[in-house]
Parts: sequence; structure tokens; C-alpha cells
Amino acid sequence: MGLCIEGAHIVTPGHDLGVANVRIMDGRIAAVGADVRPAADDRVMDASGLTLLPGFVDIHSHGRSGHDFCDATDEAFAAIGRDKLKDGVTSFLATGLTRPEEELAEICRCTERYKARGEGATCLGVHLEGPFFNAAMAGAQNPAFLKLPDAAFVKRLHAISTVLKVSLAPELEGAEACIREMVAAGIVASGGHSDADYATFERARMAGMTHLTHFCNAMMPIHHLRPTMVTGGLLADDVLVEIITDGVHLSDPMIRLIAKTKGPDRVMVITDAMCAAGCPDGTYSLGGLRVKVADGRAVLADVPYDPKAVVSNVAGSVALYCDCFRRFVRVTGWPLHEAVKAAGYNQLRSLGITDRGEIAAGQVADLVLVDDALSPQMTVARGTVAWKSGII
Repeated sequence: MGLCIEGAHIVTPGHDLGVANVRIMDGRIAAVGADVRPAADDRVMDASGLTLLPGFVDIHSHGRSGHDFCDATDEAFAAIGRDKLKDGVTSFLATGLTRPEEELAEICRCTERYKARGEGATCLGVHLEGPFFNAAMAGAQNPAFLKLPDAAFVKRLHAISTVLKVSLAPELEGAEACIREMVAAGIVASGGHSDADYATFERARMAGMTHLTHFCNAMMPIHHLRPTMVTGGLLADDVLVEIITDGVHLSDPMIRLIAKTKGPDRVMVITDAMCAAGCPDGTYSLGGLRVKVADGRAVLADVPYDPKAVVSNVAGSVALYCDCFRRFVRVTGWPLHEAVKAAGYNQLRSLGITDRGEIAAGQVADLVLVDDALSPQMTVARGTVAWKSGII
């Protein structure tokens, strides 16, 4: 039995298809168009008045609902994967932190078990955010476990579960060689938690670094005489930038500047959400560090705020993906068919994943149905209605 979603306003990267229907069979999109009709035994859903988008993809997220991928338990993965569906997220990378190798290996083993269960949002692979960071720019990364870049370290984890992305500081000894080895193994290298200047960024880019992690955060800011990695990220057409659009990590004018400079094809909205996302205010843990959450802001509980510091005491976000996307659309003013590129398509294509991210025949049926406020009302994962609100 297939599924036919009728009467939705369909928006896919680069195209506004207007009001049309989508038919799904065997987990994939079979047909899209105003003239598409359900088969006799299809389940039919009336989506009139709602907008159908490709499912959101969060390639940088540490947790949700009181759980963290670094908990390295099946319970944590199940809860995060289940509740991300409520946010419209259909795919994610299990993002680790700066922790000992054996703990990261256990995250990889949990990833494989989660994939085998086939539940919740799809885990595409692992993102290692650390441990190859500059101690001076560590921020909410635990400095006790920092290491110099080591491709062999990454490959040992990659042998357990697919590591799709590694964030590292390109100024560290051995970084360029590590980038080359990772790229040769099909792993995306991303610059982050770094005080790299423009020349160092350029060397890393030439070595194969194609992403920048939570752009502008835990990086040296723009200077008119001393260009930095932020300068390089704005200029380089072959580098994509992650941005946390929660209203805490970047000001609205900075979001607009990044979007205007990089364009719709080189920006990736992320949450960088910690375990407190979707939870009440209180004290939580992030990679072994105490974090205080209040009024939508997560900060290191034991590090005082210094307004002059390059790296603040902000400790990830507590944002939900749908809220970050909504803010991104509002602040940039981009039409939805351009904005949705930053919500999944750019992330997927940059990771070499081409079978999802569009509403087109043959694509995996990962979809989110939203209302006029861009709030998710139904999420379809791999062709199955995985979550829906009470209004549909």
C-alpha cells in the first residue's frame, strides 16, 4: 500500500511546484504533480492549506530531550532520533564531543545498532566535533581530552561506523596531512574551534577542507588588516558554512551578511543542540562540563561571561531545528525554494548523499509538512508517517 499526500503547496530546492500531490511507494517518491492520483489501495492524506518540504537534516547536533549522543546508550539514540521527528528532522549526524577514543568508539557502536533498528529519524553517520581543537578556542569542548590531528585515530572509528565529517583546527601540527588522508577516505573536513588566520585557512582549503563548523563561533573574528578563517569562509566559493540561527550564536545582521555573501548554495543551518533541547531550564552536562540553561541560552556554569572574550561561555544551543529554520527564513527574506537548500539539500550533497533532499521521483520519501508559521505538522521518514500533530 502506498501513501498519497494531496493538496499541499510543494516546495523543493530551487523550485516552487505550487499546489500538487505526491505519491509514495516502497519508501520512495513515485510521482509528484498536480495530475498525480492515488492508487486504489493507497492511504490518502489531505494536506490542503499546508506546505510540503524536504525533511530537515541536522548535521551538527549533540542531543535532545535530556539525552546526548555522548551518553553512548541505545536509550539516548532512540530518544533523540524519535523526538527529532517532531522538529521536522528526518536525517542527522550523531555528533560527538572532545572525549577519549573509547567513548567515541562506543558512540560509533551505538550508531550502528541504531541504524540496524531502523527507527526514528535516519542517522546518516557520525560527526566528530573534536578532539583536534586549539585549546585556546576550546569553548565548551573539554580541554582534558584535546589531541593533535590524527588520521589513524579517525580511521579506527570510521572502521566501526561511517564517519562522514570531522571538525578540527587547521592551524594544529599535522592538520593538513590529516585533512588529506580523511578526504581520500571520503570524510569531510571542517574547520572549527580555531584561531587560524587566512593563510592557514587557505592551506587547509587546498588540502581539501570544505566545511566550516558553527561559522564565526569559536573562530577569530573579521579584522580589516589581519584576515582570519572567517574572512576566508566568506570569500571561498568551494567552502560551505554551518550557522546556528538560534538568536544566541549569531546576530540577525550577521546572519544576513553570511547569507548575502555565501548565497543559497553554500549555507547550512544547524542547531548545535545539546541534551537540554526540548527540556526545561536547569543544570545539565555537556561532555563532562556543567551547563546552565535559562531563557533559551546554554552557558558553562563554571565559566563567567566575558564580553571581551573571542570565545564566550555559550555551550551549544537548546534550539529545535524548525525554530532555527523559521528564524533563518525570516532574517534572510529568502523565498522558501531557496531557503530549503540550507535546511538539508546543501548538507546532503556536500556529504556525497544524493538519494534524498528533494521532492522528486526516485528520492527517499523524507518529508515535513508545515503550516504557515513553518511549524511541523507531520513528518514522513523513509515513506512512513513517523510523527504528526493533532491537527492532521
